Amino acid sequence: MPAAMEKQIEELKQQLEKQCLINKELQRQNKDLEKRLTEKEKLLQQLQSQYHDLEFPSQTGNEIEPEVRKSRAAVIASEPIPENLEIKRARVKKNVSETSLIVKAIQKNDFLSRLDDEQIAMMVDLLKVSHFNPGDEVIQEGSEGDSMYIVAAGELSVTQSGRDLRTLTSGDVFGELAILYNCKRTATVKAKTPVHLWCMERQTYRSIMTNKSKKKREQLVGFLKTAHTLKDLNDVQLSKIIDSMEEVKYQDKDVIVREGTEGNAFYIILKGEVLVTKNVNGHEKQIRRMGKGEHFGEQALIREVLRTATCTADGPVTCFSIDKEVFEETIPVEHLELFDDSKVMQEAQAPEKSSPSSTLRLKDLIPVFYQEGRYQGDPVTLGVGGFGRVALMTTLPHGKYYAVKRVSKKHIVAKRQEEHMLFEKKILKAVQCEFIVRLHGAFKDTRYIYMVMEFCSGGEIWTKLKEVGRFDEPVAVFCTACVVEAYAYLHKKNIMYRDLKPENLMLDVKGYIKLVDFGFAKELVRGEKTYSFVGTPEYMAPEIIKNQGHDFAVDFWSLGILIFELLAGSPPFSSSEPQKIYAKILDGEIRYAPYMSEAAKSIISKLCRPRPGQRLGNTKNGIKDVRHHRWFSSMNWHKLRVGQLEAPTARLIRKGPCYINFDRFPDDQTKAEEEFSGWDRDF
Repeated sequence: MPAAMEKQIEELKQQLEKQCLINKELQRQNKDLEKRLTEKEKLLQQLQSQYHDLEFPSQTGNEIEPEVRKSRAAVIASEPIPENLEIKRARVKKNVSETSLIVKAIQKNDFLSRLDDEQIAMMVDLLKVSHFNPGDEVIQEGSEGDSMYIVAAGELSVTQSGRDLRTLTSGDVFGELAILYNCKRTATVKAKTPVHLWCMERQTYRSIMTNKSKKKREQLVGFLKTAHTLKDLNDVQLSKIIDSMEEVKYQDKDVIVREGTEGNAFYIILKGEVLVTKNVNGHEKQIRRMGKGEHFGEQALIREVLRTATCTADGPVTCFSIDKEVFEETIPVEHLELFDDSKVMQEAQAPEKSSPSSTLRLKDLIPVFYQEGRYQGDPVTLGVGGFGRVALMTTLPHGKYYAVKRVSKKHIVAKRQEEHMLFEKKILKAVQCEFIVRLHGAFKDTRYIYMVMEFCSGGEIWTKLKEVGRFDEPVAVFCTACVVEAYAYLHKKNIMYRDLKPENLMLDVKGYIKLVDFGFAKELVRGEKTYSFVGTPEYMAPEIIKNQGHDFAVDFWSLGILIFELLAGSPPFSSSEPQKIYAKILDGEIRYAPYMSEAAKSIISKLCRPRPGQRLGNTKNGIKDVRHHRWFSSMNWHKLRVGQLEAPTARLIRKGPCYINFDRFPDDQTKAEEEFSGWDRDF
């Protein structure tokens, strides 16, 4: 072989060896990257499972929004609000610079900046001052929080598991989630220097907000009653109108309505003064002045009229306004004395046909065990939540399967959820609806209460959604239609659900959807509002976050969020930090993916309107409007109700042992402490 060729071969060999080494190094780096990625993902999952507690905003600028909700949603159980907690605390006078510091701090905070001017003014008014010395601990990681703070002066360090996170200085806000609900602190905050803080407790904040909202509603109802056109409406209808009205602000000299133009809105003055003028021989002649509580433009609501005068803002003015179209959606104009509420009430009070009581006994139930896999021989756990576990059980003679929910009584008392538990049992006992899970029996011992439920062998929609990423439209339409049927049944019985999310939707053997978990359901008289802070952050309606009082309309908001999550794989408002979720919800801007159909975008945007009175499902035709929306044009509602539709979800259900469609959970041998307060006497 010629020398030149040998040399070439040698060179090639060397190049190959070099390439091999590079490849090896790349593989090693790849492995390393993969390992780091897995570790990162693990960490991310841990963080996300704790995310509802996260209370310290990350340094902005480098935040990447999570595209997909990977962990189950955190749940917030409402605490009872003292109905008439009067604020007895001496109000702390604040000078101009203190007020300015507080307002600036609120304005730069993601969540607090979304409160309205009045709410911000009340916060400023009620903040009290605390002093800490260097080394003092203001917040301890892992403890339960009930106060938020604004730094007036000094420096504090924020640490998590001993790691320094950041330093807080004058104008910084921390701990703000605690004024919404009882949450675990996720970091420790210590004074580095002498520190002055402005602080507020949750009970104070919620009581002011609630009382303020109630008073404002009462006042608005009073104002509406003075309008001639509306005098025959009952409180339920007036409440509906208030839910549909928008707040509008005008500057000095702004013309609000102009004489001779077509009228299409009605206004109530909330703040400021309005001048009413008429054109007489080419000159504007002042007729009168109107102030707070007075209204104008009511004729426009019921007939085609031209404005008979001009109304101009004299100084800054805030009005509450409703336009004709929205009004007609809210109140059927044909007969303004309107629908008779007594029928609805009688129906609600008719005694429930309770389900035939079975002769099932707790001691007849035996656990089902995993047949294979790493938990082989352990009892099957179908789900684990903040409030307990759900186990798969069977009865020997007829081999029927049941899902048995077991909740620690001590935990219920600690979280003040006694009422919710009793109500959940009461509802489930009374309902007989194909789209709601059945309760076969309820039992208790000294440690737990047990609810024996129908077993839905198809598993959770949440698990299926995670498996496939996102649902095709026909699957999403079918799932949502089942929820609409469950809503129609519950709302007719004056029950709101308040906890819609994929985790609470189960598939039965045919692929039909059933609603489970009624821990947050509540009975509500039409026209009334309730003020608890309750639900799952991503699914919460703006009026809950703002403590404005809410009703059945929150269920339609969450229906819009559900449709979005089923089609996109994650909800429209998400972040690893709850305060960022709330801020996004209050901004209300939904970004749709390019693959979403026009009809889907339309139904989501109509269900997720910020004003509850304008939401699809909550206007005068009620839930009918949801069924008639074009997104459901292919749905045969009658066939769905009688179970004759082929469920497109059926193909998501895996074949195998009865627990194949559920995530697997390790067994938990620990026992809850005993609890003897007796709250469960009637359970």
